[in-house]
Amino acid sequence: MANYREIVTKTVIGKGKKTFITNSRKSVENTPSTILGCWVINHTFKGEKYGEKVNIKGSYDINVWYSYDNDTKTDVIKQTDHYNEIVTIKNNREVLNEEIIVRSLKQPSCTKVEIDGNDIVYTIEKELGIELVGDEKVKIETSEEEDPWDEIIDDVGDQIENTVQENYIDESKDI
Repeated sequence: MANYREIVTKTVIGKGKKTFITNSRKSVENTPSTILGCWVINHTFKGEKYGEKVNIKGSYDINVWYSYDNDTKTDVIKQTDHYNEIVTIKNNREVLNEEIIVRSLKQPSCTKVEIDGNDIVYTIEKELGIELVGDEKVKIETSEEEDPWDEIIDDVGDQIENTVQENYIDESKDI
């Protein structure tokens, strides 16, 4: 008959990735002539689990550099965009101490910028990876007989006893 042991270990019990595309519009005072550049910076995010769904809340800053007045002047619009993405992760196992790990697999980047009258319309693309990690019990089979214990020899104590000089203090001398 075999013996079994239970080991509790951290394991990835569910994972997935998803690409998100967001279209946004920002009005500006001056009518833009040309888009000179678009940058996405300061991306932060956090995931929370609700049943089989993971709610990812995050934000990033958008900087769009544009020219106006027939390309004679430039300006930069700055805006913080917030997002709330919901992803479903299937998990058929019972685990202890679930933990959500969200990673940015592809940082948010501006894939398209257009001028629409006094508005600047931009498209942001990002890819997020989600892992559900938890403590799981695993049973492993062991042999019926355990390995024998090794004998630990404490030779330090014997060395100390052999080096002690019992007559080190001479009590016959007066102080």
